[in-house]
Amino acid sequence: MQIYADHAATTKTSPAAIDAMVTTMRETYGNPSSLHSAGQRAAELLADARARIARQLNCEASELIFTSGGSEADNQALMGAARRGAAQGKKHIVSTAFEHHAVLHTLRRLEKEGFEITLLPVYENGLVTAEQVRAALRPDTCLVSVMYANNEIGTIQPIAEIGAVCREAGVLFHTDAVQAVGHLEVDVKAQNIDMLSLSAHKFHGPKGVGALYLRKGLRLDPLIEGGAQERGRRAGTENLPAIVGMAVALEEAAAHRAENTARLIPLRDKLIAGLSAIPHAALNGDAVQRLPGNVSFCFEGIEGESLLLLLDDRGICASSGSACTSGSLDPSHVLLAIGRVHDVAHGSLRLSLGEDTTEEQIDYLIRTVTDTVAYLRSISPVWRELQNGTRPYIIQ
Repeated sequence: MQIYADHAATTKTSPAAIDAMVTTMRETYGNPSSLHSAGQRAAELLADARARIARQLNCEASELIFTSGGSEADNQALMGAARRGAAQGKKHIVSTAFEHHAVLHTLRRLEKEGFEITLLPVYENGLVTAEQVRAALRPDTCLVSVMYANNEIGTIQPIAEIGAVCREAGVLFHTDAVQAVGHLEVDVKAQNIDMLSLSAHKFHGPKGVGALYLRKGLRLDPLIEGGAQERGRRAGTENLPAIVGMAVALEEAAAHRAENTARLIPLRDKLIAGLSAIPHAALNGDAVQRLPGNVSFCFEGIEGESLLLLLDDRGICASSGSACTSGSLDPSHVLLAIGRVHDVAHGSLRLSLGEDTTEEQIDYLIRTVTDTVAYLRSISPVWRELQNGTRPYIIQ
């Protein structure tokens, strides 16, 4: 059996999105910035796609900036907000310890430029609270950035409440919603969001395209200079076929979100229950306040890399965490942030389900992961030490 259980890393592009992209490449190949008829047809298609995406976020079309993906959108939001804050004499930024590296690495860069960064600790259940944010705000705070849903453990943050705290304090609020858009309700007005990052390939759109929502009235310096595209906010000819594909994929995701959620949650919970039966295994993150398709576990006494390779050999595509750090030998910063020790964090597994996941596949996942963990423990000297009492168990 072949099972793709890594939808958090990327998703298969939908046939409707592919068809729309191919049609665009064949028939609407003009540059949207050109004044001739071919360019104006492209500009009309670009405007239509922008409006369709905006409707799904409850924002105005003019508030969207198209980017190459979520990482660029995160960088533009943070760098732009920091520059704006510095001009006002405000150089303090609040975020969390388990953000995506597109946020954390940008914050590290800003710290070297003289900004003060407060990274909020994350509770063991993988959640932060609006009160934590409120307590961290200072008169010189220029930005708060908290991700909507965590890319590794899937926990969903109280974005509307955090946004309300920031709005009351007059502080810009950005959320990395790459894992949320297409899977959770998003309403930038109701949720008090000033800036939001999204990426098409997380909801069956093409790779290499995303967007940054920037609330009307906010002016940020562009990250990429060189042209007047995107109202002067992001230079470079727009990737029209990909943007059209993103619009189609997002509309599809929104149309089927309720039914997909209702189908995925029971499958997710069955998988969690099955893997919880493995001795000395622990679910990462809150059992309920998490993405419908996310299952993240740590198994004591094994290495996650070996687990992934053996699962792949048995037809299962999975991950140990973020695809962006898959080449790193260091344990996940997300797992360390929620209190997992290094030895346990190394034995992690993320299974992210999709619309085509079946109950038969869930049964196979439970059996195969259980068997593979048992095999790896049988050849592990660390597991022998745990069993003979030389070292204590960490996961009880």
